[in-house]
Amino acid sequence: MIPFDFVLRTRAIFGAGTFRQLGETARSLGFTRTLLVADAGVRDAGYVARAITQLEAAGVTAVPFHDFGENPDSVMVETGRAFAAPLGIDSLIGLGGGSSLDCAKGINFLLTNGGTMADYRGYAKVRSPLLPMIGVPTTAGTGSEAQSYAVISDAATHMKMACGDPSAAVKVAILDPELTLTAPRGVTATSGFDAIAHAIETAVTKRRTPVSDMFSHQAWTLLNEAFPVVMEHPDNLEARAAMLAGSHFAGIAIEQSMLGAAHACANPLTARFGLPHGIALAALLPHVVRWNASVAADLYAPLVDAWVVRGKVAGRLAERLEALIVASGLTGTLRDRGVDEASLPELAGLAAQQWTGGFNPRSFDAAGALEIYRAAY
Repeated sequence: MIPFDFVLRTRAIFGAGTFRQLGETARSLGFTRTLLVADAGVRDAGYVARAITQLEAAGVTAVPFHDFGENPDSVMVETGRAFAAPLGIDSLIGLGGGSSLDCAKGINFLLTNGGTMADYRGYAKVRSPLLPMIGVPTTAGTGSEAQSYAVISDAATHMKMACGDPSAAVKVAILDPELTLTAPRGVTATSGFDAIAHAIETAVTKRRTPVSDMFSHQAWTLLNEAFPVVMEHPDNLEARAAMLAGSHFAGIAIEQSMLGAAHACANPLTARFGLPHGIALAALLPHVVRWNASVAADLYAPLVDAWVVRGKVAGRLAERLEALIVASGLTGTLRDRGVDEASLPELAGLAAQQWTGGFNPRSFDAAGALEIYRAAY
């Protein structure tokens, strides 16, 4: 048995209509003046107004902050810190997709400990615990509400920094699938495939544990079945619920297991070519599964039908991922996405520097990254 040290730092309140518990939950945690971090799309969908109404009814003053974008960077986070600093904030709420949740965590780092986001790259580098937070995801994707990391882009290099601390985990995650019904099809597709990639990668890393396996495998079971249903029938609340639960479970798995080569290769594509994270993963993940097959076939086996011959496990899984990609409309090679072939060696060098690559089951370096990029090209 692989040793593990496991604690769930976040209470999860799951189910349709649970968003109505936001005010009561905030009050129970002692919130009195909270920074409500939500992206513009969530505001326009009316969720910010609903949140403020509930919070005020519970005696909690909510100050909204929207001045950030997709893939929040270090400048956006500093803008949020400067906005919040004079307001006497005692708590934060992240409402929205992974960008809202990560931005809220990033603001929390700087508001409580000062400095810049680069100071917190890695884990457990804070001097003072972060303020208590609630996370309310409106997409099934990053699982950030289940993690103690904020993923923030460096504004100068556009490369992503994983900044973590035990106190960065939200106290309560409210998982209401009704909130995901308004997500546009493209967001549902890209965020959903991100969650799928989390389930697949956490199931095979060098740092996986029996605990992470439990969450990875259950996440994949839920996501594999629900993803094509949601893409064809976006109003299917049961499938939306399965996606949201699967995303959350995959986020829990990341805490124990971390990620692998697909995420290591995806991040430079976002930084250099602006590829949305989910699109980059869709172009890469089946090829990473095949590339890992020589060492990870037994680890992939629980994710596919038991009768599949061991040597064909990875191929069968990659084919299933490709079918999900077709169902979501995320098909396309790196060439199709505008990536210049001459840039692949440079991208491979950057991928080899990514933290997640070190957890991949097959030893991963620039040469391996280049193989993956060429297969995806």
